[in-house]
Amino acid sequence: MSRHLTAGLDGSRESVAAALWAAREASLLGCSLRLLHVWDLVPETYPVLAGADARRLWAERAEFDPREVVRRIRADHPQLSVETGQSCGDPVRELCEAAEEAEVLVVGSRGLGAFSGFVVGSVSLSVVARSRRPVVLVRAAPAGAEGAAGAASGAPDGRVVVGVDATRPVDEVLEYAFTHAERHGAAVQAVYAWALPTVWTPEQAAAAYALRDELADVQQALVEEVLEPWQRKFPEVAATAVAVPGRSAAELPAAAEGAGLVVVGRRDRAARLGTHIGSVTHAVLHHCAAPVAVVPHV
Repeated sequence: MSRHLTAGLDGSRESVAAALWAAREASLLGCSLRLLHVWDLVPETYPVLAGADARRLWAERAEFDPREVVRRIRADHPQLSVETGQSCGDPVRELCEAAEEAEVLVVGSRGLGAFSGFVVGSVSLSVVARSRRPVVLVRAAPAGAEGAAGAASGAPDGRVVVGVDATRPVDEVLEYAFTHAERHGAAVQAVYAWALPTVWTPEQAAAAYALRDELADVQQALVEEVLEPWQRKFPEVAATAVAVPGRSAAELPAAAEGAGLVVVGRRDRAARLGTHIGSVTHAVLHHCAAPVAVVPHV
């Protein structure tokens, strides 16, 4: 089976930005690109959108022509093999099945109304929660901005920011971050947010406060130790370790401002009430403007 990336198209600006981002990645990887347009026979299962957001979404879909996206991609990447396909069914299931055969699945990230990320229950969020392959979520450029692909694909410095747990590092997540950075000639910034236990006696709290600088040095050394084998494996990639006190759900999006890609992990397991993505990954998806790669792992 030939290597390829798959991008989901639904007629929205976000999905077009995802397709253009995927085209650049496929060109760099030297593989083909597949564009998949899924028709849902039961559209009322989607979250209810209101006002201008709903009008904008349906207007985009009514005017959508996949051939125009293909023309744009072939104009920018004349050597890239582009295939298109359509399927009818549940978009989440169809996209997850398509992801099984792809190197990466790329889908659009939509902000609605006052939200700066996804609406819970959206197709993109459900795909992230269920896919057993890496999924990249790409935002569209702000309305009226030129170059949707450029605005969605990265920010000025192009860093690859990866969230790590220095006490339990995940090889799949770090491998993805360093491989992407090497391909793009970018740097890696590994961010580890650490926090002291929430329950302390007054004596313990006083001792911890007195040792806060020493504790910070220990946490920084842990992250540097995690990065050491990856720096040896990818000697051309500049990598920095950042240990910051606080909650990962807040500190990782803050550190990722201005990044070209944010990489996070998702444990590939089903909870009692269904499949979940975790609070940190959820926060990154809601609050990071850069493309976000979610890498499942055991």
